[in-house]
Amino acid sequence: MAPPGTATATADPDRVALAEIELCGELIIAASAADGERLSDDLIDEVLRVEPA
Repeated sequence: MAPPGTATATADPDRVALAEIELCGELIIAASAADGERLSDDLIDEVLRVEPA
């Protein structure tokens, strides 16, 4: 059994899909506000709330 608070695709695919859609939306918003043609890897990590290893 997965620990509380950890979603798995097999546990609830609707929640996983909604989370992915939300993250894509956040990336689109960040891209539309960016000055350059591309988002930096650091900005993408920030938007997706990726923590350094």
